[in-house]
Amino acid sequence: MSERALRAFLAMAAAEKGAARNTLDAYRRDLDDYGAQLAARGSTVEKASVADIREYLQSLSAAGYKPATIARRLSALRQFHGFLYAEGFRGDDPTVTLQSPRKAASLPKVLRVEDVDRLLATVQREVSEARGSTRKELGALRLAALVELLYATGLRVSELVALPAQGFAAAKDGILVRGKGGKERLVLLTGAAKTAVRAFRTALDASGLHKGSRFLFPAESDLGHLPRQVFARDLKRLAGAAGIKANALSPHVLRHAFATHLLQNGADLRIVQQLLGHADIATTQIYTHVLDERARAMVRDLHPLNDGD
Repeated sequence: MSERALRAFLAMAAAEKGAARNTLDAYRRDLDDYGAQLAARGSTVEKASVADIREYLQSLSAAGYKPATIARRLSALRQFHGFLYAEGFRGDDPTVTLQSPRKAASLPKVLRVEDVDRLLATVQREVSEARGSTRKELGALRLAALVELLYATGLRVSELVALPAQGFAAAKDGILVRGKGGKERLVLLTGAAKTAVRAFRTALDASGLHKGSRFLFPAESDLGHLPRQVFARDLKRLAGAAGIKANALSPHVLRHAFATHLLQNGADLRIVQQLLGHADIATTQIYTHVLDERARAMVRDLHPLNDGD
């Protein structure tokens, strides 16, 4: 591969597209691999044909690469060859007619309602058991508030941990959340969520810790609020205590549970879209597929006349 062309492409990606160092490193690895396979066939990026690129992609598939990885490699090739054409390194772009491999739609993991009930019961038991130790009680109350609030609202974990204390203090039935792209939306609160958060804040105020913090869940961190990684770790530990597989639970899984359980109980898809803060309703529709899968499983496993075919 022409090192000059590759360096020029990476410089363009950094300067014009603002590509991060990790992205640039990934481009280089992918394009170096592509160039090496072309060289083994006696070709170069300046001479590569549509057939050469197809064979390269097929070799990735034969080597066991997932469709998502192959699609990412093809995206890098498209950008690179588009650059080569635009900058006059070659007179055509052989990638324009190529299609990305189909990626199988992955359905989100979903907790059953009874799993969520068990999770909430477990965290409340931990609150009771922690009484008498300020540090342990604050930790248990914080986790209870986070779990109740996340399941009640379906917030993104980044939105949840960075909630302002003032916004909750002024809340009646809901809180205003600033989500992706700076867009604001109103999320509704359940009585259980409000009670859990108030219990945590009352204990926090009594402890004298984090006075003056503007965050609902303050912490000694560079961000000033609880890091989402800490919440994710605590949630996995809680899952184990509740008899739920740790790898089956994360903050995002609880967000999925919020959406799926609402739809399962007859909520309007558009309302769920607004509550989740999805810009496109197609993103929200994945939860209807989850329900379809569960319905099919019920018929397969429970219908008395099903013969297993």
